[in-house]
Amino acid sequence: MKQIIIIGGGAAGFFCASNLDETQYKITILEQNSDVLQKVKVSGGGRCNVTHACFDPRELIQFYPRGNKELLSVFTRFQPGDTMEWFDQRKVSLKIENDNRIFPESNSSQTIINTFLNEVQKKSVEVKTKCVVKEIEKQDDQYLVKTNAGDFMADYIIYSTGSSPKSLKIIENLGHKIVDPVPSLFTFNIKDDLLADMAGTSFEMAQTSIPKLKTEESGPLLITHWGLSGPAILKISAWEAINLAQLKYHFEIEVNFISLAIQNAEEIFQHFKQNNPKKTIGQSKIFDVTNRFWQKILHVSKVDHNKQIANISGKEMQSILENLCRKKFQVTGKSTFKDEFVTAGGVDLKEINFKNMSSKLLPNFYIAGEVLNIDAVTGGFNFQACWSEAWLIAQDLNNL
Repeated sequence: MKQIIIIGGGAAGFFCASNLDETQYKITILEQNSDVLQKVKVSGGGRCNVTHACFDPRELIQFYPRGNKELLSVFTRFQPGDTMEWFDQRKVSLKIENDNRIFPESNSSQTIINTFLNEVQKKSVEVKTKCVVKEIEKQDDQYLVKTNAGDFMADYIIYSTGSSPKSLKIIENLGHKIVDPVPSLFTFNIKDDLLADMAGTSFEMAQTSIPKLKTEESGPLLITHWGLSGPAILKISAWEAINLAQLKYHFEIEVNFISLAIQNAEEIFQHFKQNNPKKTIGQSKIFDVTNRFWQKILHVSKVDHNKQIANISGKEMQSILENLCRKKFQVTGKSTFKDEFVTAGGVDLKEINFKNMSSKLLPNFYIAGEVLNIDAVTGGFNFQACWSEAWLIAQDLNNL
């Protein structure tokens, strides 16, 4: 019986093992940590954001800053609808939330982990944890996998290690070109009076732009203890991952907290002023922001919150609107977004055959997951790439 060694016990590795024909192969998963499926466990705050309700491959690829062209053919064969069906067949109920993210009904990532553990157990897949791969050698028609727990011979290798520098070095030594990995999905570190003591304040729809890179994104925004986060920031961090690394994470960002052009905001302000001249500016709910944030805007704009709105000068109004609609911040670094660390970079996509995720350089060698130079914005898309790639590998091997 031919031996398949899966290196990496994460999403791609387990999904592949779960779909392989165990009557055809002896399957072993090697995982360097003491626990498997660690990213699945922490995803979505421990609820596991399995995938995203986007069922048109052409729309789906728009969420991938790197790998979008290559993934089109992959998603044409296995997309989020297929992922939902796969779990449904295994009695796992999934639900689509308002923002189209998909979670297990149980709201627990353990449901997803248990499903994979059951599948591989049924198939008698051997799972070896604390098994660190040190080197892979090509030997005639096979591969010798050297680990801290002894050597393994493989007829086929599925390389789904994630993007650790060590795992990228191993595959580089086999001849693959590596695009230097840089962090994707991260939050921005900003020290600014407007954000001080505002952690936890959120905005339903904000606009962010980095003038130097001529790039902009919109979406929900969150003030954190160290700066700014939320989809509006995470999206821009993913799309501009490589450029921001080159800037060493020091750059200017402009934020429009209320997603209104400054002229439109001025009209709303003037209209409110005419209708409520006697109200104090501090008590005026002119824009859709929290009261705490409004008081902070007035403080930063140097406007007395007890002043009647009729007495607000044109200069004071401009100052308020500038801080709301065109506030510039200096970013001085980044922070990892939760534990869901994602990287841009990895194995060069030109060296992969996307019909079956096989290496164009190494025979009987397949590559999937984050070790590839593919990454997505937050929302279940990174997992979907893993499921789809792993499914293609399993189909290819089952049909040999």
